[in-house]
Amino acid sequence: MILEKLEDHILTLTLNRPESSNAWTSEMIEDFIQKLYRADENNEVRVIIITGAGKHFCAGGDIYQMKNKEEMFQGESNELRERYHRGIQKIPRVFASLSTPSIAMVNGAAIGAGLDLACMCDIRIASPKAKFGETFVNLGLIAGDGGSYYLQKIVGFAKAMELSLTAKVIDSTEAKDIGLINYCGEDYEQYTQEMAKSIAAKPPVSVQLMKRAIENAYRDDLERHLNLLSAYQGITQRTNDHFQAIENLINKKSTDYKHK
Repeated sequence: MILEKLEDHILTLTLNRPESSNAWTSEMIEDFIQKLYRADENNEVRVIIITGAGKHFCAGGDIYQMKNKEEMFQGESNELRERYHRGIQKIPRVFASLSTPSIAMVNGAAIGAGLDLACMCDIRIASPKAKFGETFVNLGLIAGDGGSYYLQKIVGFAKAMELSLTAKVIDSTEAKDIGLINYCGEDYEQYTQEMAKSIAAKPPVSVQLMKRAIENAYRDDLERHLNLLSAYQGITQRTNDHFQAIENLINKKSTDYKHK
């Protein structure tokens, strides 16, 4: 249910359940998690693109399975609590562990856990046809997959509260205006590929540690963060890629870096 394609150091993972708007199943979740872990350990992968098959990015949970208490929605309250912990909540945990940059290429509706998945990625690029909604309260639910953590970090506390409590579905234009997505355009696929290639062409170790530094800045005070940056700079300043980058700049040339 998760298609993968690796080309030019860019791995594209496609949620492939278009008949159900790429709504999650337990099997999909486990497959997705394992592919993310393997990608992060693969020296050939420098950027991960996540998208959906068909017309939509991801509709979140399958409402028919919810209604029938099937699959990931079976069992009583404590069983459901455990199933969330061991199931869909593993997705934000694996994203938190990734050193490889990730881009959500939002081709259509990103609703509920689908929006949260996009928010877990480092960068979001969208089709003009994309729509975004934190719609859990419409179903009498909360963002059990971690959306309440991620959304406010991107759009701010007040806007996250508004979107979450009203369950308003917004279009790509509004999503761009509030900073939810980085880019929207008919050429979103080409734009995603060009951005991914630009990132993949940079020295991989510095890209990884820059990503980590920005993520840690959310949680650190200034002194802890400066200490972390000293350690990261000590690592990057003695990599072969650093010296290769200097040579490239001086000699006005471009070479493929060898280290992830």
